[in-house]
Amino acid sequence: MKTVQVVILLFSFLVRSDVSAEWFEKTEFLMGTTVTVELWHLDKELSKTVADEVFREIARIEKLMSPYLPKSELFRINQNAFTKAVQPDAEVFAVIELALLFSEKTKGAFDISFASVGHRFNYRNGEKPSALEIENLKSLIDYRLIILNKKKKSIRFKRSGIKLDLGGIAKGYAVDKSIELLQQWGVQHAIVSAGGDSRILGDKRGRPWMVGIKNPRAEGAIITIPLQSAAISTSGDYERYFEKEGVRYHHILNPKTGQSARSLRSVTIIGEEAITTDALSTSVFVMGVQEGLKLLESMSGISGILIDHRNKVHYTSDLAEP
Repeated sequence: MKTVQVVILLFSFLVRSDVSAEWFEKTEFLMGTTVTVELWHLDKELSKTVADEVFREIARIEKLMSPYLPKSELFRINQNAFTKAVQPDAEVFAVIELALLFSEKTKGAFDISFASVGHRFNYRNGEKPSALEIENLKSLIDYRLIILNKKKKSIRFKRSGIKLDLGGIAKGYAVDKSIELLQQWGVQHAIVSAGGDSRILGDKRGRPWMVGIKNPRAEGAIITIPLQSAAISTSGDYERYFEKEGVRYHHILNPKTGQSARSLRSVTIIGEEAITTDALSTSVFVMGVQEGLKLLESMSGISGILIDHRNKVHYTSDLAEP
């Protein structure tokens, strides 16, 4: 794995206006979040064509992996995998297989069956399941209850009521597929962002991309990082949440408790591929500072920035504090 070029410094470069004039940017709402593609190409018309292709690719992945669309592969799995083995699209099977590998690596901190409880939360309306409901349902959060037949490429559940959600990995996968598509079109400088997941192709025509990490409890960035040819994902308790009686209920659930993970406010992971940084940002958020940093330090080419419940910032050893 290539070493990710990351240096936490604040600096600036002068850029010719004739170069910046060739950048093309487009934004759409897909996969439940804002997706932005920004790319540089000599042919502006081709830039638009390429961006449209990227959004079609992301929409295609959403139709496969959304747990909410009745015609999606994931919806079909959730509806049928207890009563019979389901053979999904090969792409969906591969993503689920990788998700289970992350579950094993993180000792269950990453678990796509969190939706067995998570589907009972409505963050838009500020609704949550009762403590009794969570207690009754949390035993369904267990990646070991998801059985893959690698020969037949099929999936089944060991218990009734299990629900999968690929929200912690699918956006990263979509970002990576988008970068692959851009490369096929000959694009050398671009950034694709889907919510908290981004991947950078090349640099910004002679300078790095400056990526801000949001302050979880205030406006603006708490840290700004220059990056090139890298993926970066941030998971935070400020993305989807509501508060009741002074308690913040957010969408990153601890699989062991069925409740929102509490020890961290934000986790940012930097690596080579967005599917990896996406899954790890969720995992480390659940694991907490000590175990999360231990995991990251054991992985090559991975960097992390963790903001704890006191808003204190923690870094992996390869990153120096600014």
